[in-house]
Amino acid sequence: MINHMVEYHRSSLDGVFHALADSTRRSMIRQLAGGQRTVTELSRPFDMSLAAASKHVKVLERAGLVRRAVDGRVHRCSLETGPLAEAHDWLRSYEGFWNQRLDALEGLLTSSPKRTDG
Repeated sequence: MINHMVEYHRSSLDGVFHALADSTRRSMIRQLAGGQRTVTELSRPFDMSLAAASKHVKVLERAGLVRRAVDGRVHRCSLETGPLAEAHDWLRSYEGFWNQRLDALEGLLTSSPKRTDG
């Protein structure tokens, strides 16, 4: 059981980034940031069947990004922000690296002699 939990934590970012790799799912996340939506509401902006929308929601659920509550035939989805925060923290850990690179580039660009075409 413990090994399974370690493997889950190791692969959780993989699942989040996999889920976010698709523009349809990113759009669904954007919709859910505004509040709870049904699967039908999530599917409206797209030319897709309810079954296809439900498959996208399942990917988001497996990644921990969405929680679905079933009330009869209505499936209500809500955003789970924890996995997004973890992904943001992971990306932010590279901020210093990129700031150093961009500062170096800026230094090169501002210190290079101006060329004049004669």
